[in-house]
Amino acid sequence: MNQLTVSHINEAVEYIRSQTSIRPEVGLIMGSGLGVLGDHMTDVTVISYHDIPHFPISTVEGHAGELLIGSLAGRAVVLMRGRFHMYEGYGPELTAFPVRVMKALGATAVVVTNAAGGIDTDFGSGDLMLITDHINLTGRNPLIGANDNELGPRFPDMSEAYSKRLRRIAIEQAAAQGFELRTGVYAGLLGPSYETPAEIRMLRTLGADAVGMSTVAEVIAARHSGMEVLGISCISNMAAGILDQPLSHTEVMETTERVKSRFLGLVLAVIPQI
Repeated sequence: MNQLTVSHINEAVEYIRSQTSIRPEVGLIMGSGLGVLGDHMTDVTVISYHDIPHFPISTVEGHAGELLIGSLAGRAVVLMRGRFHMYEGYGPELTAFPVRVMKALGATAVVVTNAAGGIDTDFGSGDLMLITDHINLTGRNPLIGANDNELGPRFPDMSEAYSKRLRRIAIEQAAAQGFELRTGVYAGLLGPSYETPAEIRMLRTLGADAVGMSTVAEVIAARHSGMEVLGISCISNMAAGILDQPLSHTEVMETTERVKSRFLGLVLAVIPQI
């Protein structure tokens, strides 16, 4: 973990536990505009990232920068309302640091969400895509450096980065709610510029269905620590070159606002079964 060690994790955990007696079972990382899930929590304690030892700060619109601990759909959860990205200047081990803290707090599974650009031309803006696998094209990995066996193995298996069991539950719950949950491969890039049309054609050739600037470092760290992962992308726009229009973060926020009720219904139905 490079400069971040077990002692750093323990300091963050000690502070969080001084603020709440709840011991979370499930972690949730909310992407751009998706932090509304936190509004449905009860018995909630809200902690600013500023106050947690060694936590970085969210600098992107739609990322509130708060850690919430409480109850959601009958489960004890820890929820990140806002995440950290490598394009903000943080190293991959730091963007994945909250996952380490969630694990140390007691979470055995994590739900990661993001807003992503649709590469598969069958997708549409507002679709929800269940992540079946990812392609890490950031050129970075949170596990580079000396490995601490207390956190996980030197060479973790990534053949099932996204839990088949949790994916099956999500598909069943979406069907019960009357909508089709898309499935596909997420390509993680460094950003912050959006991809060019040529890059999108390359990603489609590589087998990617959606593209974004987050998630992969968090999932690698989660799997390294033995956590189950469920990943959901909100297709907030079609990627560059598919539609004859420029891309903007405003469109991302507008789309996540439009689909929040469907997103909420799905996640709230899945959490009790994790």
